[in-house]
Amino acid sequence: MRDPYEVLGVPRTASQDEVKKAFRRLAKKLHPDANRNDAKAAVRFAELNAAYEILGEEDKRKAFDRGEIDAEGKPRFRGFEGMGAHPGGFEGFETFTWGPEGFRRPGGRGGPSGAGGGGFGGIDDILKNMFGGMGQGAGRARPGAAFEFDDLAPRGRGQDVTAEITISLTEAAKGGSRRVHLPSGKEVEIKIPAGLTEGQQMRLKGQGYADARGGGVGDALITINIAPHPVFKLDGANLRVELPITLYEAVLGAKVRVPTLDGAVELAIPPGTSAGRTFRLKSKGLPGKDGRGDLYAAVRIVLPDRKDKDLEELMRRWRDEKPYDPRKDMG
Repeated sequence: MRDPYEVLGVPRTASQDEVKKAFRRLAKKLHPDANRNDAKAAVRFAELNAAYEILGEEDKRKAFDRGEIDAEGKPRFRGFEGMGAHPGGFEGFETFTWGPEGFRRPGGRGGPSGAGGGGFGGIDDILKNMFGGMGQGAGRARPGAAFEFDDLAPRGRGQDVTAEITISLTEAAKGGSRRVHLPSGKEVEIKIPAGLTEGQQMRLKGQGYADARGGGVGDALITINIAPHPVFKLDGANLRVELPITLYEAVLGAKVRVPTLDGAVELAIPPGTSAGRTFRLKSKGLPGKDGRGDLYAAVRIVLPDRKDKDLEELMRRWRDEKPYDPRKDMG
């Protein structure tokens, strides 16, 4: 992998804020959703995320600058403390080869005692003690096999990725399926279970970033948003709707049709119904933890679109002959 500073396009003297700004700018530019016709977009975006995983965390960045980890976040073996203080001692080593004469450093140095060790000697014994007597009995490595110290680095869990999707109210109530583009560049199809609520998260196992040291793979966390509906308002597992009725339906009573997610149903409006009165339609909401929610229909009285002289005359006579004050209790 390339140097993370090169990937992010920032100098080594860049501040953490400058690193973050560079990442955000490039993430917007290189995101696979913005480069659907570029087959290599996902690779470049993954490289960008890996670079920011190192430079975006101050401790990891310092470790990289000191040469303790490489561009993939893998620890570098720095040698044994004090080894370089001895005459002819080594400055550090990373890879040893097992051969007929035991562990050997590439280039012929560091063999058995006296073989170019300059007084270091006994390196076979040191390594055998460190790694459980490798080279004896059934655990003996095959001649010429490379022994990488990186293999001994602790392996952790990969990094999670997050994404958001917006679903319809009908999908929240009845379920469905969606294709989701993840920040890692992957595109996955997810099954939407019935009864999802606003802000709820779904976890997709193994759809995050892999651990840089060959460990586990992180998950994808999908946050659910529910799009506004033109008729219904969401209230937990319940739904609310405004029910327009005419003046004569409010005065005389009527049977009216009320929309639900399962189709319209008939509701009896009793005579003398005032605006704002709310009717409960049981189990016409969304599935929830405690069973299906309800639908609450609030009455709204609607007058004719055009002026009606007969209606106006009726109201004047009513006002003069049968006045009443609906606000008398308001003070």
